[in-house]
Amino acid sequence: MNADAPIVIVGTGLSGYSLAKEIRKQDKDTPIVMVTADDGYSYSKPMLSTGFTKGKEADELAQASAEAMVEQLNLQLRTYTTVTGIDPDAHELVLGDERLGYSKLVLAWGADVIRLSIAGDGHERVFSINDLMDYRAFRKALKGKKRVAIMGAGLIGCEFANDLRNGDVDVDVIAPSDALMPGLLPPAAAAAVRDGLEGLGVRFHLETVVEHIANSGEGVRLTLANGEELDSDLVISAVGLRPRTELAAAAGLETQRGIVVNRALETSMPDIYALGDCAEVDGHVLLYVLPLMACARALAKTLVSERTEVKYGTMPVMVKTPCCPTAVCPPPANASGNWEVDADGQDVRALFKSESGEVLGFAVTGGYAMEKQALSKEVPPIHN
Repeated sequence: MNADAPIVIVGTGLSGYSLAKEIRKQDKDTPIVMVTADDGYSYSKPMLSTGFTKGKEADELAQASAEAMVEQLNLQLRTYTTVTGIDPDAHELVLGDERLGYSKLVLAWGADVIRLSIAGDGHERVFSINDLMDYRAFRKALKGKKRVAIMGAGLIGCEFANDLRNGDVDVDVIAPSDALMPGLLPPAAAAAVRDGLEGLGVRFHLETVVEHIANSGEGVRLTLANGEELDSDLVISAVGLRPRTELAAAAGLETQRGIVVNRALETSMPDIYALGDCAEVDGHVLLYVLPLMACARALAKTLVSERTEVKYGTMPVMVKTPCCPTAVCPPPANASGNWEVDADGQDVRALFKSESGEVLGFAVTGGYAMEKQALSKEVPPIHN
């Protein structure tokens, strides 16, 4: 291994750039090379579902160009560059025919959208929005159009539904679940969000899926499993994300749901780390901003000074549905207890309590959403 080799960070999303910023707060000079398959623009992924609400085009959601980030962070940036492999023994990243040596390698390359296999010839009008380039393509295709169908009623599907209605776009949401955000919200809170979105004019088609997408004039016709047919100009597929693990697994790194790392973000191979949407940190895959930022701060210390383990506090998730403000802190998956619900229309306070009365999780909507900070202090941290 070449001790003078740079720290190499793969990925210029919120994870990669946050880490680079944290490193530079402590160390101005250690060489850093960032590698990305996209254009290297700095942006915050959660902002992609607020473009219409904030009145911003795709490029206005970008916070800085690739050139600006190079100057700001004193690093080299390789854009439109595809990683084809990792050679842990040689401490090299494989970029097609080229090899890039590293002293430390950080995998911050995120997650892939889950793509459904659906019959029909209308797939060029189906968009998955996972980064700024995806969003830019979607907004360009939407120019002059008025109807969007969204496959998926999870967090991203609901946020886009609210945002598109704020842009005066007709929205249909199709999902196999019988409620919104079923893995995230208890039923009372989910019903409040649905009520808010329906109040904006969003139409829901639940407990069914899209079976066929056919070109129809300038748009598409969707055939649903329940026999319904819908016409739309464009379709957003928002059915979930899958951490990118294939290249890591091929290089011999341990992977499960994500790239397996310990609390210091160390993979099973020396000098290789992972954070963000691709990482499974001490058993947790958390595709949200707060854990990502905590990981970036801890890993920066590990890379430039002393090994530091991440501490996850209580991490509420903010759902960007302004029609029904919502915050949720899901209870641990293995927690035993019951939801206690206080509801008045769209104002819902749902507390998940153990048998001893300890608050292990919460979901608050509408007027109760402002209680999220106070409730966060009652919920035990994920780990500390």
